[in-house]
Amino acid sequence: MDKQQFNTQLMAFLDASPTPFHAAENMASALRDAGFSELNERDDWALQPGKGYYTLRNGSSIVAFRVGEGDVAESGWKMVGAHTDSPCLKVKPNPVLHKKGYFQLAVDVYGGALLNPWFDRDLGLAGRVSYRTIDGHLRSALIDTQRAIGCIPSLAIHLDREANNSRSVNPQTDLPVLISQPAQAPDFKALLKRFLAEQGSDDVDVVLDYELSFYDVQGAALIGLDNEFIASARLDNLLSSFVGLQALLAAPADQHSVLVSNDHEEVGSMSSSGAQGPMLESTLRRIAGDETRWQRAIAHSLMISADNAHGVHPNFSDRHDANHGPLLNRGAVIKINVNQRYATNSETSAMFRHLCEQCKQPVQSFVVRSDMACGSTIGPITSSTLGVATLDIGVPTFAMHSIRELAGSEDAAGLSEVLAAFYARR
Repeated sequence: MDKQQFNTQLMAFLDASPTPFHAAENMASALRDAGFSELNERDDWALQPGKGYYTLRNGSSIVAFRVGEGDVAESGWKMVGAHTDSPCLKVKPNPVLHKKGYFQLAVDVYGGALLNPWFDRDLGLAGRVSYRTIDGHLRSALIDTQRAIGCIPSLAIHLDREANNSRSVNPQTDLPVLISQPAQAPDFKALLKRFLAEQGSDDVDVVLDYELSFYDVQGAALIGLDNEFIASARLDNLLSSFVGLQALLAAPADQHSVLVSNDHEEVGSMSSSGAQGPMLESTLRRIAGDETRWQRAIAHSLMISADNAHGVHPNFSDRHDANHGPLLNRGAVIKINVNQRYATNSETSAMFRHLCEQCKQPVQSFVVRSDMACGSTIGPITSSTLGVATLDIGVPTFAMHSIRELAGSEDAAGLSEVLAAFYARR
């Protein structure tokens, strides 16, 4: 597809995926539409060459793959990894606050969120709700208000004259979300029951629990004088999840191809559905069939971990190494760290550069300043867990971990083309 169509579909995916649960379900829906079959981890799998499959765990992580025509022990897997989660504000278990006649919901900060931009935004609520049905069964359903039901108002400058010099954010006291102005504190679970009914779950007896996040309802948009940029929430890292998905859908049916998009990357990946958990390895072992074939397949395999990179900010260019400042709309970034915070080595980097040349796509490099700490990705985790050769790359981005981030409108489609070529590589 052309760049304009690609970006239109990317922005629709971003808008429709306010939580990892929604992102994983939207990816699964696209896979089903393309003829992929869902697999349940509890069942025996009867895999057929030339077919595509996917499996979900926790409803928030997904592994999709094509079973190639040849022996996977001889060729290995070509794998792309990303993650479905983003920093956000999650509703606490007992969240209701009623002060001065205002109904607020208390929140916890998930991941390394940039907190100041959350003030004065129109916030919707989305996530998974678990409940008991009228006939006594336990079920879960996704909800999304799809409209603003709250906000976190800033304190006026008149009441904090130093706000522009030194306003810090206390997550406990400053972030409760303003919802309404009732006479008395409402029953939050009764409110969730109403949301469920509005969205088609009419069998709810009692809401038992939930995993809910606030999100900015402002949709993704192309901005800039010539639409050079994409502005959206959750670009880190739903952009990479979508890019990888489009590449897998374009992959040849006779190749052994894998896409994994894990939850919980922003909090360390240590969960049953995170990259540090067993989901990907157990899936690949089931495909391989036995230990020897698994070991041989991994030795032939290659993983590309796709996670956004820090573009050099024109107002803060001194925060980058002078020779390694990636620019938006100048191609994907190879991420390198000598202390193995990224899993790239010279051989995996050379392979990616070669692919970019073949696709006539630009490519850049990033290393963090030697006097600054470096972030990380699922790349080193997956590499060390599976023992697979790995490369870390990503699209350059501004305002990473803000409620609204910025990327170049050229880069996502270009990276998808390169990853499609990677899947097709023989």
